[in-house]
Amino acid sequence: MNLTTNYLGLQLKHPLMPGASPLTNRLASIRELEDAGAAAIVLASLFEEQVRITQTERLKIENRLAETDASNDAFFEGSDAYAFGPDEYLEHIYRAKVAVDIPIIASLNARTPTTWVDFARSVQQAGADAIELNLYFLPTDPDLSAGAIEGRMLEIITAVRENSSLPLAVKLSPFFSSLPNFVERLQHAGVQGVVLFNRFYQPDINVRFREVAPKLELSDSSELLLRLRWLAILSGRVPLDLAVTGGVHSPNDVIKSILAGAHGVQVVSALLRYGPQHMRSLVNGLKSYLEEHHFRSLDALRGQLNLANSPNPEAYERANYVHSLLFWDR
Repeated sequence: MNLTTNYLGLQLKHPLMPGASPLTNRLASIRELEDAGAAAIVLASLFEEQVRITQTERLKIENRLAETDASNDAFFEGSDAYAFGPDEYLEHIYRAKVAVDIPIIASLNARTPTTWVDFARSVQQAGADAIELNLYFLPTDPDLSAGAIEGRMLEIITAVRENSSLPLAVKLSPFFSSLPNFVERLQHAGVQGVVLFNRFYQPDINVRFREVAPKLELSDSSELLLRLRWLAILSGRVPLDLAVTGGVHSPNDVIKSILAGAHGVQVVSALLRYGPQHMRSLVNGLKSYLEEHHFRSLDALRGQLNLANSPNPEAYERANYVHSLLFWDR
């Protein structure tokens, strides 16, 4: 039974890996995840603000604060609030590479194409096997056009690409007018893979105190549906590796992701809820399905239900939409 997959030029023993999360902040849990069968490790994200705050604190010490604009970081805590500063993050990459025998993918969370992205060079020197560039951005300015946002993202990618030759995946949100077009542009910018999708964390409102209440809930399998749709749309139509993250909890979720076209399957909430050993049950469930249905390899299963197999994908999606509304009670 051949479960191997190629993701970002990395030959993995199967497609399952933990996504960026607190679990991958600790060497002990990274080792547990490898022991449970993880094919690769995506480290928790280093945020652009962490690098900028550290740079600002160093300039304060050197009495050169006027050389930087820290206004964008005013809402963020000092460097002590984070698990790692930039230097510690590089050390964590190195230690993780020494600790396990599976690929280590560094995660950088960016919002602006500033000089901090030369940190990507340091990430490569620390020993990372690939970079996952997280481009979470929620526009609040009505004068900022969709084209300007996409242009900024491409500038960030270009800057990272200029500073590192590592395989590069970009983690996106689903909020694009034409996601297939943007993904195709990513390929021309030197990106090897796309991760679908960032979870959209939505704060609540406390009516008693009339204040915003930040809220984070672990995902469930219902969140996978949005990912499956876009996997199916992109698979076979864009020349990039596709990974899914968000809503993968059971072996069936893994199988659905592969059927829709995923090369990589990232798991976070299920591992936080059930522990690193849950990885083993997901891998075993995938293997059992392939054996039961007489698939000799993962490649034979991948993309069987993508829209590249449809003669008219737009008409198919439209019919699906109409059918769901008209026959919701059947």
